[in-house]
Amino acid sequence: WGQGRPGWHIECSAMAVHYLGGHLDIHGGGQDLVFPHHENEIAQTEAFTGEKPFADHWVHNGLLQIDEGKMSKSFGKMVTIREALSEFSADAIRLFFLSSHYHSPLTYSGENIDGQQRAADRMRSALEADDSDVENTDTIEPTPFRERFIAAMDDDLNTPQALAALFDLTREINRGHDENKHIHSAQNSLRELTGVLGLRLYGEEEESVQPLSPFVELLAEIRQELRNSKQWELADRIRDRLQTLGISLEDGTDRTKWRTRSS
Repeated sequence: WGQGRPGWHIECSAMAVHYLGGHLDIHGGGQDLVFPHHENEIAQTEAFTGEKPFADHWVHNGLLQIDEGKMSKSFGKMVTIREALSEFSADAIRLFFLSSHYHSPLTYSGENIDGQQRAADRMRSALEADDSDVENTDTIEPTPFRERFIAAMDDDLNTPQALAALFDLTREINRGHDENKHIHSAQNSLRELTGVLGLRLYGEEEESVQPLSPFVELLAEIRQELRNSKQWELADRIRDRLQTLGISLEDGTDRTKWRTRSS
């Protein structure tokens, strides 16, 4: 072999070429892997395939820290996703990571994630607001916020700036609701853009019943058909039965919404 020895640099090249080919669109990893791991991976892969560049884009994330040091299984400083989800909602954890640019180091702490839970709750509240009774034509225009979000994501995935646009849109929706403005279009944009970031924005209890949501939606549709045909007693039985299971139905002008009792 000569000086040195084969190691995980070779393993990564072998796996990448075998499963993905000799040319990648995006290659990621921690900033601690730039040297020597990724530099070796580039050199040996390009030498083997004769194809350059090995990867078009390299995405190196900052290190996740805990107790002022790198989170590392080998150092015994580790918080698993399962452990984190036992304390915090998935949305709060996602917002925690998105609140910092992926290049930057990030310190894991319960206090930081608690703050993001409050932000997720504000977004959820904005999405749940109802403008069906609004009679004037004043509308919240979401386009400027969408443009800011897209520009931020196009700028090397600048998620802190993208979130800033969403928080501003959330504030406008809540303010618009208080001022009796139409917010439906703005809510649709907020729902779409938070979905881009993987946010679900359910209440805790509602999140636990989301796997059942297609069945709840089906029952709500059947109940609406019963109401339309004036079969009130059967429609009320469905509503009351769902109520005993902790699910409330709310009849609007155009559709029936459902939520868990806690949300």
